[in-house]
Amino acid sequence: MRRPGITAKLFLAILGVTLCVVVLMTFAVQVTFRSDFLDYVREREGERIAVLASVLADYYREAGDWEDLSEPRRWRHLVREALWRQRKAEADHREREEGAHREGDGGDDDDDDDDDHDGSRHLFAGPGGDVPAMQGPVRFGPALLDADRRHVAGPKVVSGQTESRPVVVDGATVGWLVYRPPGRITDELALRFQEKQFHAAWMTALVVVVLATVVSLLLARGFLAPVRRLAGGTRALTAGRFDTRVDESRRDELGQLANDFNRLAETLERNERLRRAFMADISHELRTPLSVLRAELEAMEDGVRPLTRESLTGLQGSVATLSKLVDDLYELSLADAGALNYRMEALDLAALARASAEQWRPRMADAGLTLTVQVPEAPVTVTADRGRVNQLLGNLLHNSLCYTDRDGEVRLSLTTRDGEAVLRLEDSAPGVPAEALERLFERLYRVEGSRSRSSGGAGLGLAICRNIVEAHGGRIEAYPSPAGGVGIRLTLPLADRVNGAGQTGRVSGA
Repeated sequence: MRRPGITAKLFLAILGVTLCVVVLMTFAVQVTFRSDFLDYVREREGERIAVLASVLADYYREAGDWEDLSEPRRWRHLVREALWRQRKAEADHREREEGAHREGDGGDDDDDDDDDHDGSRHLFAGPGGDVPAMQGPVRFGPALLDADRRHVAGPKVVSGQTESRPVVVDGATVGWLVYRPPGRITDELALRFQEKQFHAAWMTALVVVVLATVVSLLLARGFLAPVRRLAGGTRALTAGRFDTRVDESRRDELGQLANDFNRLAETLERNERLRRAFMADISHELRTPLSVLRAELEAMEDGVRPLTRESLTGLQGSVATLSKLVDDLYELSLADAGALNYRMEALDLAALARASAEQWRPRMADAGLTLTVQVPEAPVTVTADRGRVNQLLGNLLHNSLCYTDRDGEVRLSLTTRDGEAVLRLEDSAPGVPAEALERLFERLYRVEGSRSRSSGGAGLGLAICRNIVEAHGGRIEAYPSPAGGVGIRLTLPLADRVNGAGQTGRVSGA
């Protein structure tokens, strides 16, 4: 059985939470409405009893006793009188509220006429003063007891939860109205009203659920569409299709994630290109000396080339070339793994630069190059690994030797500035294009298109230089040389600055 996807899970989660909230709110509204509506009914019942008590007080004030109320007709007449008073008071109250909001009212209301509608006018009214007949039966049945709580009128008092209200005339209690407060709603009109409210609540809940369903579905699809694109792009990357890109038009976290994915894909695509180029370059660099070795050995085997000291010297040169290439690759792999060890010590960079220059001066002269050295006599102390710095200077001088035209010039200078030692190596023509300067420190990168080794090495020397400089906390960069060739500038922190930062002892560099 297929498990639901994240879209279905998100949709069901949002819809489920919405359903629970709506159902709980609907039930809460119903329970609250029942309770509050019942309280309202009870309050209305209490108002009716209060009006009836007022009517009975007026009656007792005129009649002086309850004797005539033992007749059911008279009792029903008084109850209807109370109902009529209550409805008349409510109608007058509504009229006063409407009149307060009505603009341009002229004259006063006939309040004096309203005041005449009291109980004394209707209790013993003649032909023109009878109480208007009420439609329908009386909807509550209180009982009247005298001051000693003996039954006078109305239904017989039964045991149970009843409430009583005194009938007071001139401060004296002359009777009691006993009634049973409603425990549930039985009035047909009230029940219809309650049913309509419940129906409206459930209809509202249904509309909310439908809207929540639509919104949650749209949200789930809209939210997960970019996630699906990212998932598809990830699968494409794992399959080796590094040119895959996803839409990053959104301006939220998912848009940022898509942007990061595209940057990752670009990095992987670039690394794949570099890997392929690296493998092609390494294959070529290894094949060239191997081809020379094989050709020389086959020629010796066939007797075409005699086995002489000169031929052995040529073979030794090819082996040395292969050995240097393998050593450089091994050193770069150690640098990538962070396994190169640096034995840091305080050394005089000026003395080391002069020694390296003197070591390379004869080879420069043989190539028709003039080496100019401008190094201060005072010590320039840095904290560095002597062997690695000597290798760094040798690689830089060898690079100038290989790529500078005959009768050219190479300048080596050393200065200090802002707590740093600045070493510059500038040579004469030929130069390199400006766009190629930043790539000079890439592995196996050479400006010339030819793969011939006659003009230089394998293109690993400057990459090794960059690793050595960065391991010492320095910087290295290339720039156009004033002499027409390429200038290399490297900076290393002076010893006082390094010691102040706490860099001492033996470290491993990347």
